[in-house]
Amino acid sequence: MTKRDLVIRISEETGLAQQQVYDVVQKTLDHLTEALARRETIELRNFGVFEVRIRKARIGRNPNAPATDVPIPPRAIVKFKAGKEMREAVSRLSLTDATIASTAQKQ
Repeated sequence: MTKRDLVIRISEETGLAQQQVYDVVQKTLDHLTEALARRETIELRNFGVFEVRIRKARIGRNPNAPATDVPIPPRAIVKFKAGKEMREAVSRLSLTDATIASTAQKQ
C-alpha cells in the first residue's frame, strides 16, 4: 500500500476530498519524522512504537576484497515494535495467504 492508496481509501470512507486527506496524512508523517529526529519515542496505541536507537560501530568486509576491513561508523536507526492488535492480526495470516500477498506485490 502506498501513501496514495491510503489517501484514496480514507477519502472514500470519510467523504473528505483527497487533497484534504493527503494534507493530513503528510502533516502526520512530517510530525512523526520531526519527533524521531529529536530522538523522541512515538507510541501509537494498538499500532506500535517507533524509537531511535544508535547502532554501534563495527568492522565490515568488502565482498570484492574480503581481506580488507571496512570500518562502519555508529549511526542512528529507527526501530519499530508492532503493537498487540497488529501482531495478532498479522499472526492470523496463514502461510498461503502471506505467499499469495507477496507474489501479488511483486507483479
